[in-house]
Amino acid sequence: MNRVRAMAGIASMCAVAGLFGCGTLPDGRVWGEEATWRPGSERLRTAALDAARDPWVWAPALGAAVFQIDNWDRRASDWAREHTPVFGSQDDAVQWSDDLRTASVLAHYATMIATPGGDDPQRWLLSKAKGALVDAAAVASTVAVTQTLKSAADRERPNGTDGESFPSGHTSSSAVHTRLASRNLRWIGMSAATRRTLDVGLTALTIGTSWARIEAGLHFPSDTLFSMALGNFAASFVNDAFLGAGPDGAILGLRAMPDGAMLSWQVAF
Repeated sequence: MNRVRAMAGIASMCAVAGLFGCGTLPDGRVWGEEATWRPGSERLRTAALDAARDPWVWAPALGAAVFQIDNWDRRASDWAREHTPVFGSQDDAVQWSDDLRTASVLAHYATMIATPGGDDPQRWLLSKAKGALVDAAAVASTVAVTQTLKSAADRERPNGTDGESFPSGHTSSSAVHTRLASRNLRWIGMSAATRRTLDVGLTALTIGTSWARIEAGLHFPSDTLFSMALGNFAASFVNDAFLGAGPDGAILGLRAMPDGAMLSWQVAF
């Protein structure tokens, strides 16, 4: 029942987000309008370097390598499968991994809708379509790389069901969607504290998905850590290279009034 409530909450957020996906930033920009398929070599290089330097890319990748020491990968996997300390059972861990991945996808879609797209319907549709294509390219590339590596590695799962342990498709999918959602949040007016809170929640979805796959006996820790790095890299690189990093800073205003406070968005509706 808790999972049902959580999924209903995400779905409601998607619906509410549609109310805020109009208007523009104070400088007149809208999300997706500046997307390009020819960003230039310098922009590609900068985006790749910035993505590689992201702690959520290099740290999980390093962690995957560390788990190869002294058979830690197998030992940690066996312990998680036996004790299932977070999700209670392997079956529940499988269900939670599905639900958390789905929540990651829905959260991403909600941010796409909520980003400013302009008041003109034609401009809104065109900018949203261009932005959505860039995000779709990031997701598709992540899926393609994940499936290619699965076939090449042919690593047996901890529970021995098949040879698709490395990398984790659930984790890479959650990571690419939540990182794209985080990038989209930069375009949405809110306080810095609110943005940080939402970023923490998005990261928790990916970490939860990753650990659920480990408790379910479907992946080793190194599988999910590498996948986390893969999804985060693809999202950051594709977004920054083809869509642009987006604005930063608070666009939400809060002003004291004689009878309370007034909350204002710095966008034109």
